[in-house]
Amino acid sequence: MTMAASLYLSQSPIATATRRSSPFISLLPPSQSIKFPSLHCHTLKDLSITASHASQRAATIIPRAAATPSSAASSTTVFHGSCYVVGDNIDTDQIIPAEYLTLVPSNPSEYEKLGSYALIGLPSSYSTRFVEPNEMKTKYSIIIAGDNFGCGSSREHAPVALGASGAVAVVAESYARIFFRNSVSTGEIYPLESEIRICDECKTGDVLTIELAESRLINHTTGKEYKLKPIGDAGPVIEAGGIFAYARKSGMIPSLTPSS
Repeated sequence: MTMAASLYLSQSPIATATRRSSPFISLLPPSQSIKFPSLHCHTLKDLSITASHASQRAATIIPRAAATPSSAASSTTVFHGSCYVVGDNIDTDQIIPAEYLTLVPSNPSEYEKLGSYALIGLPSSYSTRFVEPNEMKTKYSIIIAGDNFGCGSSREHAPVALGASGAVAVVAESYARIFFRNSVSTGEIYPLESEIRICDECKTGDVLTIELAESRLINHTTGKEYKLKPIGDAGPVIEAGGIFAYARKSGMIPSLTPSS
């Protein structure tokens, strides 16, 4: 199933995203519309951004998480690291509870702090913490999940918190659409879908490799390989650092020029 939607610039501190190295903001001219590639995996066939009266609405920048893929091109990106396994219906309040939404991601220190609270809302049945107490980063770069990951509220802080924690990808059986869309629009984390229920076959701490070009996940701990659904045209948007960074890179809007 597909869905068409528009993302609007607002005064929200998490409305847009760009790379951490770009501490500038950009405003779209009134009524300018940007068409992005068709996105697959339960997301938008026509992703567009419409901005009206840019003088009244500013786009606030979010630094992208420090993901380090093996190649600059998303078609050859490979992720390798330990995984953290969760079950079904992990909602955004479990990913980042509402009490931490006062943290402003455009502030570098608060961005890092936001990452330290990622998945802190999980129930006590999860005896292993995603981010250890008194740590700012997780040691699990890949999250393995069940059905309907990211359900609940529409808070963009959810993928931002995961990216800020150091995670680079989620592999789930399925996603809440708005979480998938927010992951793409912020460029914080790759939301990948599995062909089968991988969360029942992986354990927290297993060492994995994700090969985007082959849409393949390898569990080096168990020796098993799994087919993933292709990320499609969402990949270049995430790799660029989100929708605005992709638009600049593609020449859809002017590139940012550092101010003196």
